[in-house]
Amino acid sequence: MSFKKDEEAGGMSFYHDKSTILQEARCFNESPISPRKCRALLTRIVYLLYVGETFSTQEATTLFFGVTKLFQHKDAALRQMVYLVIKELSTIAEDVIMVTSSIMKDMQPNLEVVYRPNAIRALARIIDAQSVQSVERFFKSALVDRSSSISSASLVSSYHLFPLSPSIIKRWSNEAQEAVNAKSVSSFSSNASAYLSGGQSGGYQAVASSSYIMQYHALGLLYLIREKDRMAITKMVQQLGSGSKGSGIIKNPMAMCMLIRFARKVMDEDPNVRKQMHEYLETLLRHKSEMVNIEAARAICEMRDVQPGDLYRTVAVLQLFMNSPKPVIKFAAVKTLNKLAQILPQSVATVNVELENLITDSNRSIATYAITTLLKTGNEASVDRLMKQISSFMADITDEFKIIVVDAIRSLCLKFPAKQAIMLSFLSGVLRDEGGYDFKHAVVEAIFDMIKFIKDCRETALAHLCEFIEDCEFTKLSVRILHLLGIEGPKTRNPTKFIRYIYNRVVLENAVVRAAAVSSLAKFGVCIDDKTVMKSVNVLLRRCLDDVDDEVRDRAAMYIKVLEEKSLADVFVREEATFSLGQLEEQLVSYVKDETKHASAFDVSSIPRVSKEAAAAEIAHNRPSALDIAGPSSSKAAEPTPQASSSSEGQASSYAAQLAAVPELESYGPVLRSSSKPVELTESETEYVVSAVKHIYKDHIVFQFNVSNTIPDTVLEQVAVIMTPSPDSGLTEDFIVPIDSLTASSGSSAIYVSFTRDDPATYAAGTFGCTLKFVSKEIDPNSGEPEEEGYDDEYQVEELDLGAGDYITPTYVTFSSEWDKLADSASLTETFALSSSESLKDACKSLIEVLNMLPLGGTETPASNSVHTLNLSGLVIPTNDSEKSTKVLARCRMTYSPGNGVTLELSVRAENEQGARLVMAAI
Repeated sequence: MSFKKDEEAGGMSFYHDKSTILQEARCFNESPISPRKCRALLTRIVYLLYVGETFSTQEATTLFFGVTKLFQHKDAALRQMVYLVIKELSTIAEDVIMVTSSIMKDMQPNLEVVYRPNAIRALARIIDAQSVQSVERFFKSALVDRSSSISSASLVSSYHLFPLSPSIIKRWSNEAQEAVNAKSVSSFSSNASAYLSGGQSGGYQAVASSSYIMQYHALGLLYLIREKDRMAITKMVQQLGSGSKGSGIIKNPMAMCMLIRFARKVMDEDPNVRKQMHEYLETLLRHKSEMVNIEAARAICEMRDVQPGDLYRTVAVLQLFMNSPKPVIKFAAVKTLNKLAQILPQSVATVNVELENLITDSNRSIATYAITTLLKTGNEASVDRLMKQISSFMADITDEFKIIVVDAIRSLCLKFPAKQAIMLSFLSGVLRDEGGYDFKHAVVEAIFDMIKFIKDCRETALAHLCEFIEDCEFTKLSVRILHLLGIEGPKTRNPTKFIRYIYNRVVLENAVVRAAAVSSLAKFGVCIDDKTVMKSVNVLLRRCLDDVDDEVRDRAAMYIKVLEEKSLADVFVREEATFSLGQLEEQLVSYVKDETKHASAFDVSSIPRVSKEAAAAEIAHNRPSALDIAGPSSSKAAEPTPQASSSSEGQASSYAAQLAAVPELESYGPVLRSSSKPVELTESETEYVVSAVKHIYKDHIVFQFNVSNTIPDTVLEQVAVIMTPSPDSGLTEDFIVPIDSLTASSGSSAIYVSFTRDDPATYAAGTFGCTLKFVSKEIDPNSGEPEEEGYDDEYQVEELDLGAGDYITPTYVTFSSEWDKLADSASLTETFALSSSESLKDACKSLIEVLNMLPLGGTETPASNSVHTLNLSGLVIPTNDSEKSTKVLARCRMTYSPGNGVTLELSVRAENEQGARLVMAAI
């Protein structure tokens, strides 16, 4: 069939009004049927559906059953369109299952090949979960059919039927395996029947060009069936990949690419097969298909913890591909190297000559990746030249590639701070260019990072951002910039010059931006110690009291009051911390439920605090803001910061609920603190997986062991953990709450081991040996029940430590002011030699982990390799009911010298001496 192309109307030549289509559908009832007329009408129906036209249920049902009348005609091309329309309307129309018998007539093995693939695909779309078993015989026979079009249609249909009836589809595993192992398939003749046998439009070309296409579909179905069984997936990859050096089982390049992805997944999950999988991937670098070469190279480059020694052959192959005459091959190679340069730039630096040659490539996408890769691998001397070349073609590339360039420059700014002037000039220039929200957001974020990490460029960068918001079409970006101006502007040498830009937003912008500008103005009035500035800001805020928007008026009124009272300014503007909302909610619920606490006021001092940025990130992670809903959304979702980990707070709440359900623990009272995250005592690949959580009570300590059994044919009964504390731990064991029965399907269950604190006024500490003890019983494969008799067994797990960090909750404070406030409180200072730490970064990581205190002001990342100061803050839980949680701060001054390790001067200030000694004793 053919249509004359309307050069002016284009696709609109197919468009007809829906009502017209419904009227013309009467041609389906004509006798005799006109195949050409019906095909044209069916094409218009499909076009309407594809362009988003909606049919009501009644309209779709009328059309659907009108189309089914065309089954009486034997025209092959008409039948193909009938099946296509049936599939599209089946999701809208009612009673579509009534056409099952008509479709199954075309699935009979004695019919022409042209009907069966289309019938199989259509049947999979109209049947429900209850009907899958009745057509199982047809699908299983089609899975291993000699015709690749029939086999592929059945495999793909099985894949889509899996969510409906997984138990039945899993029984087809042998047939899917047979399709993967197929050695020969029927060839296609060049007649019209073979031409049409591909099913959906365009499908026949792929099938005819590769007689092994069913391997690709079968491999996908096999993975879906075995997805939950990691060992089965590993075995499948090992079997299919063992001989794939050119004459292996898998012949289809797309199937080979899929197998490579499975191999990489297995390699990341199971370190024991890493070497074998890596060797297999390296053999595929010499495969005859370039598609397979690229996929194997990409998999090796993206391996977890990849080392330079793993990449020699891979980088050499990609180096050859960069000289390929095919643009798509060059693009794939340079893109893979670009991603690798982010983690191992030294491995990519060996191909810088080839990358230099690609800078002038006519394909701007390839040139963009080449330059951004060079920016990551080059030295400081090459920055100026590369920046000039980037500027020359920025206008010729799409926003997607502009973002890639900006991200590369963002990393380069932090790598070579001395080049900040030229990079800032470039970023400010592209900020004025045309572009969408995602591109402008990437540029603004890059400038934000420069302001945060390179203090020398702060004033210049803020000036560029002020110019940008003068003509910014994106509300969300304007709000973010105004917020940053309020924080960073008062810290500059000449802060008053930014006030004019901010007040312009009050005059010229929408209500959301005006409200943000009011808040930013108030911060200038509060944070600048100049009465003239405060008076000027007060005048500007009073003008905002007449604003038409109530949010702007309310903010202005509040901040006028804040400017007049210093105590309010300290709380609403200068204070950088706020309460952790998850912990606050949990403590309030506990307070309301426990009537014994109502005699005293709620103790807010025990609630850990987080920075306002961390709290905002937590809220943004859990719930989109109004700006996210109303304005353009960012391409990258906001990620929660470590200080605002909502998951740990959610875990604390779930632990409290679990403990409340254990009768033996009812008399212990409230939990003072639970571990923020479980301690893994076994590897995740072992037959028994064990992790531990520590719960601190007033007089007791309870250890919760989460145990999983990964052996499917074994049941564990009377599962317990035997703990052996060190002699000086100060703890006496009370009892063990074991797990009665544990199977592979039951998931993780909890064992509780309770200890009494010999002296509740002290903080018990020590190391515990842990042994998992249980009765092991085999499962009878016939009955599915465990055998009556089992045998006692035990399994050794890692030791568990109880230390200072288990009594401390991380909390945010403004370190300098709080440190001064505790000057007259308990204070200790000692010097330690951390000989095991190989760098300042390792020392910081160890201190944070041991003390479980919150690093403040970005001090967790040393800026120098020789000298650094780490500031930490936390709350120490009370030793009895009459006390409150007490604040403790630690200042860790460190020096590093090669050969001697790290020397630490630890100064601790706390609200009581016991808390200070707890921190000091931990080191």
